[in-house]
Amino acid sequence: MTARDGPQDRYKAVWLIFFILGLGTLLPWNFFMTAREYFISRLKDPEETSHVRNQTGKATFTPSYLQSVFDNFMTLCAMVPLLIFTCLNSFIHQRIPQQIRISGSLVAIGLVFLVTAIMVKVPMDPLPFFVFTMISIVFINSFGAILQSSLFGLAGLLPVSYTAPIMSGQGLAGTFAALAMIFIGAQQPESFIGYFTTACVTIVLAIVSYVVLPHMDFFRYYSMKDKTEYRVYNAELETKRDLIKKDENGMEQNNSKIIPIHNPDEQPSVIAIFKKLWVLALSVCFVFTVTIGVFPAITAKVSTVLGEGNKWGLYFIPVSCFLLFNVFDWTGRSLTALFTWPGMDSCLLPVMVVLRVIFVPLFMLCNVTPRYYLPVVFSHDAWYIVFMIFFSISNGYLASLCMCFGPKKVLVHEAETAGAVMAFFLSLGLALGAAVSFLVRILI
Repeated sequence: MTARDGPQDRYKAVWLIFFILGLGTLLPWNFFMTAREYFISRLKDPEETSHVRNQTGKATFTPSYLQSVFDNFMTLCAMVPLLIFTCLNSFIHQRIPQQIRISGSLVAIGLVFLVTAIMVKVPMDPLPFFVFTMISIVFINSFGAILQSSLFGLAGLLPVSYTAPIMSGQGLAGTFAALAMIFIGAQQPESFIGYFTTACVTIVLAIVSYVVLPHMDFFRYYSMKDKTEYRVYNAELETKRDLIKKDENGMEQNNSKIIPIHNPDEQPSVIAIFKKLWVLALSVCFVFTVTIGVFPAITAKVSTVLGEGNKWGLYFIPVSCFLLFNVFDWTGRSLTALFTWPGMDSCLLPVMVVLRVIFVPLFMLCNVTPRYYLPVVFSHDAWYIVFMIFFSISNGYLASLCMCFGPKKVLVHEAETAGAVMAFFLSLGLALGAAVSFLVRILI
């Protein structure tokens, strides 16, 4: 049976569901990352602030230790669990039903956000709040890793164009979080109740979408296609064997026509699959190593030279860092729905991935504060904005290309495992980037 014989995705409903689920995978992390100003404001040390006022005669802001290390620890507590649980999912996805992995993860993430929203009104000292926040980030990214890896594996069963909506939805997650931060969270501290509640509502929408998915004929056809073909093959094979027994003279000729087909109950080899897509796996890993190496640990510490004493100073990081990155990252991810250049086997793809490393020194030479060793070469806001545009659009486009091509480098029955393997290397890149961000920060 060919793809043309199968049902059509009416009204692009399955595409839209995968888009919403993609939105749900990265929305939690983006909401935490974009709300850094809220977390940092609650980590302020009252005694240190008072001491500075007594010496200078005016209220100057000196970051406490917890405030200065928040970005790095936030990234580390997010990416290490993401890597560990993505790795675990590569092995447990054949033992724990997909429905439990995806729906259970969404429910757990929703509960963590609900608690986070409630904690906005609960007063806490800086250190306990710091520990609570890091534990929340660990939980969110642990369940997010299982959700993301399971989702990419699920999309691997469908045509190649159905990985793109996941990547596009993930890109929109950051844009959505940045806009929510600007219009909801940037007002008063109490407004963060609405900010985090907005994330809870989106998670509920993702859960509803996932419940509807199995009822779509288009999805059912592709998710069962491998097993259906196997049952049809077995029926045909038994018929051939019966005919062979009746005509012993034609046994040898008929046997030569029996072509083995994969048994869907056999577990694909992860090592064998990796050998087929290692270039794409390492490429997506390097893309995110570079990205997380500087974003947001370095990029969020760039100071404006145009916004001193005006509102642009208040919105510079939310707009120029988070909103700009997420809008153009989403644009890059969405471009793969229009064209997929360079091709799956092109040598140009890994070359383009490696060239992105140039963004690391470019951002290091922007107006990052505080700094101890490197000079400021690109002090003007315009340089930072231009770098951010190319940095984010290349991240979205190249990462999406790799994730779309990965499951198509293997056989149909290996596609779900291939998707999980690609998700693992994506998470590995995030974890390596988190480690690199500490080194980059020290060098500045």
